[in-house]
Amino acid sequence: MRHGLYLPPFGPFGDPAVLVDLAVRAEAAGWDGVFLWDHVVPGAPPIADPWTTLGAIASATSTLRLGPMVTPPARRRPWVLARQASTVSRLSHGRLILGTGLGSDETGDFSRFGEPLPARSAKFDEALTVLRAIWAGDEVRHRGEHFAVDLDASQPEPHPIPVWTALSAEHPRVLARAAAGDGVFPLAGPHPPAPETLARLVSAVRPEGRPFDVAVAGNASPAWDEPSAVDLGALAEAGMTWWLESLIHFDPLELSLTVVDAGPPRR
Repeated sequence: MRHGLYLPPFGPFGDPAVLVDLAVRAEAAGWDGVFLWDHVVPGAPPIADPWTTLGAIASATSTLRLGPMVTPPARRRPWVLARQASTVSRLSHGRLILGTGLGSDETGDFSRFGEPLPARSAKFDEALTVLRAIWAGDEVRHRGEHFAVDLDASQPEPHPIPVWTALSAEHPRVLARAAAGDGVFPLAGPHPPAPETLARLVSAVRPEGRPFDVAVAGNASPAWDEPSAVDLGALAEAGMTWWLESLIHFDPLELSLTVVDAGPPRR
């Protein structure tokens, strides 16, 4: 099992220099990854762009896996997202993981800019088709409901870019989308899913015969003021391959850095 950090690039983490320092400290403390939320409207100002920051983190670290967790393809042009992901993947020598999801409008990431919420699911699926074709170096002559792309064939990506899918509901279309990717990130609310719930989800989406990650977020570090009782062993037995320690913007930065410096929870 691997251990990562999962945090928003706003509030006390809104300074990109703070995020780069946090990632360097995380690597030194034994964490395996750092993953940033992707929003355009902050829950608390200021806010840093995740992709620019991930490029800086890639250049300042050597072993950390990194990526957005999660980016909504429905509000990003897929050809731009493909180039952003490709750039960070090459900068990091193949350490990028692309976390994807429908996206939340909790702070107005869609509605404040006139983005249609009902089209999110269809745009998500179509964008992933375009992304994968661009990364493969294929000639792309795409005419879809939401996107039109004309690209000549090019060199394929030098490193594979795993795609994880966030899900908050177990609808057949959502499960099929997750199963077609390289990992799943269940968003179960403020607490991680129960081991039996996770096991049922894993059995529904994990494909046979190829690697597939299962990432779960929550709080298990003993460095918190009030540590939570999370049975990481039971979650691992249920199929979890990544534990993501969640750092939240309303906690003091000093406390979050204490959790980072303490290293991954080993229980």
